[in-house]
Amino acid sequence: MSPALLGSLLLAAAVTTAPLPADDRLREAVLHSHQQEAPPRLPRAAFLARELERGLTLAPDGRHLAWLADRGERQQVWLQVLPDGRPRAVLADTDATTLDWSRDGRWLLVPGSRQLAVLAIDGQEGSGELTALGGSSRRVYVGPDPLLAGAALVVERPARLAGDAQVWRLLRVQADAHETELHVDTRPIVDAALGPDGKVAWLVRTEGEQHVLYRLPTPGLDHPVLRCGALRRCRILGPSAEGGLWLSGNPDRDRQSLLHLDADGRLELRHEDPRGEADLHAVTLDPADGQPRFLAYQSTVPQLIALQPADRDRLALIRRTLDNASLTVQIGAGRWLLSERSDRLRGIRHWLAEADGSLQRVRADSRFGFAGQLQDPPADSAMARQWPVAWTASDGRRLHGFVSLPPGVNPGTAPLVVIVHGGPYSLVRPGFSNDAQFLANRGHVVFQPNFRGSTGLGLDYMRAAAGDFGCGRVLADIVEGTRWLLANGIGDRARVAIAGASFGGYAALLAVSHEPELFQAAVAGVPPVDFGWVVREYEGSGHQMYPGIPMSSTMRQLGVDPADAGLMQALAAQSPVAHAASLQRPVLIVAAGQDERVPIRGIAHYAALLKTLHKDVSLFVDSDADHGFADDHSREAYYYLMESMLHAHLGGPAP
Repeated sequence: MSPALLGSLLLAAAVTTAPLPADDRLREAVLHSHQQEAPPRLPRAAFLARELERGLTLAPDGRHLAWLADRGERQQVWLQVLPDGRPRAVLADTDATTLDWSRDGRWLLVPGSRQLAVLAIDGQEGSGELTALGGSSRRVYVGPDPLLAGAALVVERPARLAGDAQVWRLLRVQADAHETELHVDTRPIVDAALGPDGKVAWLVRTEGEQHVLYRLPTPGLDHPVLRCGALRRCRILGPSAEGGLWLSGNPDRDRQSLLHLDADGRLELRHEDPRGEADLHAVTLDPADGQPRFLAYQSTVPQLIALQPADRDRLALIRRTLDNASLTVQIGAGRWLLSERSDRLRGIRHWLAEADGSLQRVRADSRFGFAGQLQDPPADSAMARQWPVAWTASDGRRLHGFVSLPPGVNPGTAPLVVIVHGGPYSLVRPGFSNDAQFLANRGHVVFQPNFRGSTGLGLDYMRAAAGDFGCGRVLADIVEGTRWLLANGIGDRARVAIAGASFGGYAALLAVSHEPELFQAAVAGVPPVDFGWVVREYEGSGHQMYPGIPMSSTMRQLGVDPADAGLMQALAAQSPVAHAASLQRPVLIVAAGQDERVPIRGIAHYAALLKTLHKDVSLFVDSDADHGFADDHSREAYYYLMESMLHAHLGGPAP
């Protein structure tokens, strides 16, 4: 017998006191986790620190890199001439979250919350404010003008004053304060593409509860080319070389895909997820001609697909070095900027790939910070692998999720924590999860289910929740996924907890209220204690999931109609607050005093009710925080309290 085979047999015998899981992927995960050494317990700050540099972007001509950098109390815009120029700050203070280049690479657009600025990169005149954004200006940044360098497109929305004309305007704004009105409409303008003459050639606007695409000037607004209603998308990517239009969306199919609309209005599918799982996540266009070159899908497995043979060959060479990484590509002439992510990499690594095949790391000295102190990110080798899993619900639907197994720990005897994502119309993507890695580092198995209603996995998957967000089908997905893992020998069935924030916190409270024999404790961050309360808040509010369509309309299409009295009564009857008296398990609630999405009054009422009933409840409130808990100390307090809770009730390590 070979030493390698003997070693494998001894490993399998040593790590399992029960049969290995029947599921192939879980079996591989168990064996892999036992091959790793248990890492040291890392400080909470290692999982809470923020990247101090972000938004790295490559100029379309490949000559410059630009990024946003935190420098003390300010966020600055930095620039570097490639390949090895000295980085320098070019804007001292901005609250922008992204940067955009002009098509010629000589101008950098900086869209902040209150103003849109433009920076001249080559020393030419013209830097300054293009226009005000938000507030009384009512203007929303759309993107760089594809034809006129140094200019941008914005949409100006109508005032909300009674009696004012309801008019939307698409404008071109330039550095000399010159503005050009490109289109005026009585319906909300969603998207547009310009023709070679600089005029609007394609327009998407909202009509009722759908987005409608038109070709201008003919056949014009009396003849729709394409309708995307009932939660379907049709997002413009740009004009095609054939005189048609590139789109991403799903006007006539389940999953969002790459589509081409020819000049005569014929729609053609050009590419969809080869795995048959995911919506199209991102498209990389050629900066020279605007044609799609790379597609990204993120379902259970991240995929980057090159559409052109030369790009496929070049990407294959890069994959020899960056084998298992999740990659995105920015194109700058013959130079590429590759952004590498993975389930064990906190942050992003960036690489420059030259046309000759060479690969060079860039911004390798980018640091992390927490509570005013610099932090080193945790080593990849100390992190847990995130394994995609799939299980079949009791009604036959195939569901997806992820499990993270702590290295060097027997998963069959480890405590299990289920983390439920918020939304509920959101999802867990493949990649690094702070919460999952933090808990795995403390020796917990972590399960993150994408229950029905999750996005990114097709329209049918999202619609399948059908408003059943009480103790019905969505909760059953979470419960059945947890029981499936336990039945496969993953996790100690006597030590299971559930946690989440926003909708995830609501689901955690639901779970311990209705499934106390399965879950021993719950950690709920900013949770609505009656989901119906939140749904009713959408009625008449300005919230939108799809541009121009009220959130209440979208929720109705998803089966959660705020005006449906029967549904609201059912959600109330099944809610955690309605079952306070029967609660048997301890709960930790973390709330925010300035939360406009989940008002503190409902949480305070629920916590007070539990106290009067002598239930085991702990409540932590940051009176200054909003729904996102941005303050470093509050974020660390949340982790500390969660550690304490899991130590007390699951036997995890003491914080």
